[in-house]
Amino acid sequence: MSYLNLSHLEKVFGQNRVVKDFTLGIDKGEFISLLGPSGCGKTTVLRMVAGFEAPTSGAITIDGQDVTGLKPNNRAIGMMFQAYALFPNLTVAENVAFGLKVKGVARDERAARVEEMLALIGLPEMGARFPFQLSGGQQQRVALARALAPRPRVLLLDEPLSALDAKVRVSLRNEIRAIQKDLGITTIFVTHDQEEAMSISDRIVVMNAGIADQVGAPFEIYNRPTTRFVANFVGTLNTFDVSVEDPGLGRVSLAGQPLTVPGLPDGARKGDVLPIALRPEALRLGQLPGAEAVLPAVIEDVHFMGSVIRLTARAAGAQLSMDTFNRADQPPPVPGQTVEISLSGRDAIVLRG
Repeated sequence: MSYLNLSHLEKVFGQNRVVKDFTLGIDKGEFISLLGPSGCGKTTVLRMVAGFEAPTSGAITIDGQDVTGLKPNNRAIGMMFQAYALFPNLTVAENVAFGLKVKGVARDERAARVEEMLALIGLPEMGARFPFQLSGGQQQRVALARALAPRPRVLLLDEPLSALDAKVRVSLRNEIRAIQKDLGITTIFVTHDQEEAMSISDRIVVMNAGIADQVGAPFEIYNRPTTRFVANFVGTLNTFDVSVEDPGLGRVSLAGQPLTVPGLPDGARKGDVLPIALRPEALRLGQLPGAEAVLPAVIEDVHFMGSVIRLTARAAGAQLSMDTFNRADQPPPVPGQTVEISLSGRDAIVLRG
């Protein structure tokens, strides 16, 4: 049995079903991200786990204990918010010690735990400062230390990085993941940023209109999306219509060229037109050995992004995005240039759902 179990959770506000039959088992020490657009229900799920919202129906258990009806302070859960939510009139050390003080932990034990937490977040000399004397990234580190200080069973992170600039956000998310692994604490992370979710999660739950559209490891979510929503929400797609030639063997035709595509839907028949998609990195410039199809294309735009160059091209009646690595000895093509693009059916995603 999983350490944290969410069983058939529903949440209704008036006539609006915000969360619909949400079931998820999370192992002890696992890092799970709830990923989806605004309004998909991910924060509502988090708030039900925290105890800030009561489920309309369903159950929540932690380590075998049913906590569905317990108040937030009786669930042994740590929470880190988008807004730092630090007490401005308390020092850093007092903020970190706040939950321990509420629990009645003795002064000496509190002081030792605060020292341990400040060392953990890399701010051992900051205990006497006030929040306004810290940068945004430092304040969020203190918020993390405060959430962890009482030794919670579960850590909940509600878009904690969205208020930070890009460089600090990347650095802090890596620190959060390293601390989470070190402590082995079961964690749920809510985000709308797919790069964040892909980079630090053990598993991702892609949410859409209150349901879990797909649950899986980042590699699986990106490379084998099971619904059209997941395929479009996670990453960039190039979409083509193909004609089915031999459904049993997965053979289709793209712009008159044969491809073998895995995973054609059951019931596909010869002559059916189906949508498939390929990621930008699945398209290659030039005629490459092993490619099943080579399409003539015209470059429309070039975006130099350092190690990666993103090209926009038009081929087979579609506008395509493709990524290629920068090479100092090989300048990228220029807009208006005619090129060839190689691709293979094994890289294709059959869109459904």
